Amino acid sequence: MERFASDSTSPSEYRKLAKQLSQIVSGNIDRLSISKDSLAYTFETSIKAAVEKYLRAKKLSRKRHLSAADRAFLETADLERCRANIVLIVKRIIEAYEAEVATEDKCDYAESAIAMVDHLKLQASKRIYRVTHTMAKARAIELMEEVGISDARKRYRQYPFQFSGGMRQRIVIAIALAANPDIIICDEPTTALDVTIQAQILDLINKLKRERNLTVIFITHDLGVVANMADNIAVMYAGKIVEYGTVYDVFYEPAHPYTWALLSSMPDLDTKDKLEAIPGTPPNMIYPPKGDAFAPRNKYAMQIDFEEEPPMFEISPTHRAATWLLHPDAPKIDPPKAVTDRIARMKKLTGGIGSNE
Repeated sequence: MERFASDSTSPSEYRKLAKQLSQIVSGNIDRLSISKDSLAYTFETSIKAAVEKYLRAKKLSRKRHLSAADRAFLETADLERCRANIVLIVKRIIEAYEAEVATEDKCDYAESAIAMVDHLKLQASKRIYRVTHTMAKARAIELMEEVGISDARKRYRQYPFQFSGGMRQRIVIAIALAANPDIIICDEPTTALDVTIQAQILDLINKLKRERNLTVIFITHDLGVVANMADNIAVMYAGKIVEYGTVYDVFYEPAHPYTWALLSSMPDLDTKDKLEAIPGTPPNMIYPPKGDAFAPRNKYAMQIDFEEEPPMFEISPTHRAATWLLHPDAPKIDPPKAVTDRIARMKKLTGGIGSNE
């Protein structure tokens, strides 16, 4: 194969050389990937065209000939120099793609994603189930009746403002059931509802869970709801799970200071002392704090809490917590009196049932 540095090389010979080089690249490179917005773009079959396009775009000046010659010669008998030139060309291709990606307008991608939402909502029924208008109406009325909407045929033609808060919540649950899901995510489903309606909605969710064999992920700040609804509890702070376990684990054997603080601040009819408030404010997650996010509000925090984030420590096969207090070298800290008193009251009310065994 002719050398890059030859002064007598004509454009047609360079094109021939580019073709040979692209064949070498195609045979030696499996893939070429770049990333943008956490998405990977892979170029496999197009790498040959990319090499040809790259070389054809270069001006055949003597300066470029000498620049190529200074780096290495490309000869079929010299595989090491062949690889070196291939690496050089591929690096330049990658740089060209990276430069193009860096100048892309990211707003276009965001706007396209937002515009796609409405399209997907309109097409959802066609993609999931092909139903006629009559079938859809019958299914809607059936779901309304299933979630406890009385006189569903009449209610079907009414507007949302004609429904009470509890009935609107039932309609939302019916919408969630329309696609026969295996998992339902309930994000604060009882917020802004009075106590009576809350109980009705919780009973409905429990009923649907049993009848449909559903898994329910219940997101709430109400520990009373958690105690009556959940099998397992994940306590979260600053976007991360800090304690995980069964209902018994979390309510009767809490291990994380944040869980202690939550239980201490929860009112009940037998509480005689003043409720304990959690001091401080939640962290700004735009600038996440170093170490344990709860450390500035934790009166049991140690120096390591401000320096290093704690891992999950296993307390039992069903119970884990992310706190340095569980480290073997940490000092022994017992739960505060407000927590132990609450646990004693709960055990008295339940007769000691609900153990983890």
